[in-house]
Amino acid sequence: MDAIDRRLVETLLRDGRASFAEPGRQVGLSGPSVQERLRRLAEHGTITGFAAVVPPAALGLGVTALTGVLLSDSAWHENVGRRRADGCEIEDCWFIAGEEAFMVKVRAGDVHQLERVLGRLSRVEGACRTSVVLKTLWDGRLAASPPADEAVAPSAPTAGPEGAR
Repeated sequence: MDAIDRRLVETLLRDGRASFAEPGRQVGLSGPSVQERLRRLAEHGTITGFAAVVPPAALGLGVTALTGVLLSDSAWHENVGRRRADGCEIEDCWFIAGEEAFMVKVRAGDVHQLERVLGRLSRVEGACRTSVVLKTLWDGRLAASPPADEAVAPSAPTAGPEGAR
């Protein structure tokens, strides 16, 4: 991915409905050239799809919870992950390192529906720890990528206790 591809992707992240001509104007390419570059990015897996972004509350999903799943010694994480994918209330699922084996984002219409979802999750081999989201400060935020030729400078070493003032 070169600098032009990065700028095209950043343009689409800001406005996924932009025509090929609009990002082309911003990077100095024709619409067909933009279309070809985006096709290549999709073939290489850099762009995996386009979707409408709908606030969960507009779909009647006003409650969000993050649930960590602690597996029992006899549970196989591959089986648990497959079973977790069956629940339509589960928006995201991550296999993680740490005390929990999985972290899932659950969306529900209300607390009673959340309780039913958590009941189903806890029947999977293991226990669940859940935190209910009180307010979402941002969701789905993607940071702009640094330019391809911009090197990341290492951070300055911090002074230890002997160098503290």
